Amino acid sequence: MGERGRSFTVDPNVPRYVCQNCRNSLCVVGADSYAEKFFHDFSRSGMQGSSMHGATSVLSSMRMDNSFVVLPQQRAQGVPPRPRGGAVNTGHSGNAMDESFVVVNKSESSADGGGAHLPSPDGGPNGPLQPNNSGFHSTISLLKRAFEIASTQTQVEQPLCVECMRVLSDKLDKEVEDVNRDIKAYEACLKRLEGETREVLSETDFLKEKLKIEEEQRKLEAEIEEMEKQNAEVNNELKGLELKSSRFKELEEQYWHKFNNFQFQLIAHQEERDAISSKIEVSQAHLELLKRTNVLNDAFPIWHDGEFGTINNFRLGRLPKIPVEWDEINAAWGQACLLLHTMCQYFRPKFQYRIKILPMGSYPRIMDNNNNTYELFGPVNLFWSTRYDKAMTLFLTCLKDFAEFANSKDQENNIPPEKRFKLPYKIENDKVETYSITQSFNKQENWTKALKYTLCNLKWALYWFVGNTNFQPLSAVVSSSHAEVSGTGSSYSRRSTNSKSEFQN
Repeated sequence: MGERGRSFTVDPNVPRYVCQNCRNSLCVVGADSYAEKFFHDFSRSGMQGSSMHGATSVLSSMRMDNSFVVLPQQRAQGVPPRPRGGAVNTGHSGNAMDESFVVVNKSESSADGGGAHLPSPDGGPNGPLQPNNSGFHSTISLLKRAFEIASTQTQVEQPLCVECMRVLSDKLDKEVEDVNRDIKAYEACLKRLEGETREVLSETDFLKEKLKIEEEQRKLEAEIEEMEKQNAEVNNELKGLELKSSRFKELEEQYWHKFNNFQFQLIAHQEERDAISSKIEVSQAHLELLKRTNVLNDAFPIWHDGEFGTINNFRLGRLPKIPVEWDEINAAWGQACLLLHTMCQYFRPKFQYRIKILPMGSYPRIMDNNNNTYELFGPVNLFWSTRYDKAMTLFLTCLKDFAEFANSKDQENNIPPEKRFKLPYKIENDKVETYSITQSFNKQENWTKALKYTLCNLKWALYWFVGNTNFQPLSAVVSSSHAEVSGTGSSYSRRSTNSKSEFQN
């Protein structure tokens, strides 16, 4: 394998081998001479071999990329030792080896000491190939035997390529080094033990020591038995605790289920309660608004329009410069009669309803104690209005009677005299303050002023009625507390004062 340009022929009949580690292909060359020697050795020992056809391994002309293993019968002078950790020198720097080869060198070295050679095809070194006694089966047997021996000695499957063999060799060298270090350590320990002085016990001391050890052993065994008993008790107790723990876990799970259900129901009830509370608050606010609202106050708004007093925006009275239509005056009187009749009718039978008002829309009438009826609607003649004047006078009398009844009610409720009900404008017969309500032989300005003051007195009576009744049953009004009555009285006083000032303006 040494000289540049030398090639090897490959026997095509030899099986192709694979490295058992890296699985690269291997090609075996130079095994025929060993096969011949192997065959003659067996022939001399009396074994008959089968007829074999001689053949010489022929090296192929292909390039060799991989390294190959040299198995010499004896080391040739020209083969350098295997380097550690380095690559194998193939002798051809420019030609790489295509495959790995296992080369079995002949014992004869080449003339230049370069490595093993095979007979050339010309016979001899350069002669043609000559038949010999080595054959295909002997070559296979030789290789198989060589690989078996190598596998037995190295405990590794053979064949191997150069790289894998090198790795294996390094590994074995390291194991040898480790074993040598262990041997040295064992030898050092053995020498140290041999150099130490040992005290040999007498038989008596040995027996004592033995008895002592046996006693300790019995104590330890007794302790072990006690510990085993305690361990068994602890295990039983642990099982009981585990059983209780499982029960507690079940109870806890049930508890949390119940707790979650209760919490869900509680949230639902709280939401329902909040909704109901909100409805109650809205209803209470609406109720308070309704309590402060009186249908009479909304149905009969009394106000003024310049010199005229108005009820439901109907003017009551006439002026020379402003001749109000009688239809509007009649409608105003109808509203006033209906209001006063409603308030008087509410307090019956306590209120002595002597003069009865008959509200009939725009055609109201007044009935006196003798059941005589008078019309309170026009048109009437300025010089001939006796029945109309009588009806207006009876209206003032009924209003005065209601005011006196309201004052007596406040007195019954122990309201202070200064807060008791009284009309802002004094009524005496057919006069309101100093103005007569009759139309006959009276100026229209005075008649209109008297009607305006009459509506103001009626408004005060309405405020008192609203503050004391709110259209509740009479029993509820009588059982109301003194504070409520007092409060309503003061409220009525404020309203009345404001109303009087507005009407006077």
